[in-house]
Amino acid sequence: MPKRNNVIPNAHFHKHWQERVKVWLDQPARKLRRRQARAKKARRVFPRPVQGLLRPAVRPPTIKYNMKVRFGRGFTFEELKAAGFNRHEARNIGVSVDHRRKNRSEEQFRANVQRLKTYKAKLVVFPRKTKKVKTGDTAVDQASKVAQLKGTVVPIKRVSVKSQARAITVAERKVSAYATLRKARSDARLVGIRKKRAEIKV
Repeated sequence: MPKRNNVIPNAHFHKHWQERVKVWLDQPARKLRRRQARAKKARRVFPRPVQGLLRPAVRPPTIKYNMKVRFGRGFTFEELKAAGFNRHEARNIGVSVDHRRKNRSEEQFRANVQRLKTYKAKLVVFPRKTKKVKTGDTAVDQASKVAQLKGTVVPIKRVSVKSQARAITVAERKVSAYATLRKARSDARLVGIRKKRAEIKV
């Protein structure tokens, strides 16, 4: 035993750390396997796009992320109707449908309707029977020349708006942003008291 008031030696050297070491020796092989799987999927879904269904452009929830635009789960029934799609047949022609999402923004609604119209203009529907082409299907000679789409179906165009540098005007120098905010806070806080005072005066 050690002398005096020292720490009792209790070192743990029997942890079998070799059993819990994670190595990535199969990374090159996994990369090849993923590439082969992508190629296999492309052959399986031909002539449909490799990336899958057409998705809507939506904004994520909460103030932290709502300035971004990303792909959503599916289009609403209202968006499909405005673009001239039958909601029961939309999945068959590569359009995703989401019965839960609601349109709360007119701007987003118009953007998604435009996405659907752009997709409809570029859409190539292969006829089930080559001898009997239905209405809305692409002609057999044109359909046979169409290549499979490898990228994203109607990608989102991300526009970065940058304000140009300019000189501060005299009017802007006179205005105090701090004072404006304090005045707005004060007005919001005193709205009830001022209303009560106005009623008493009358």
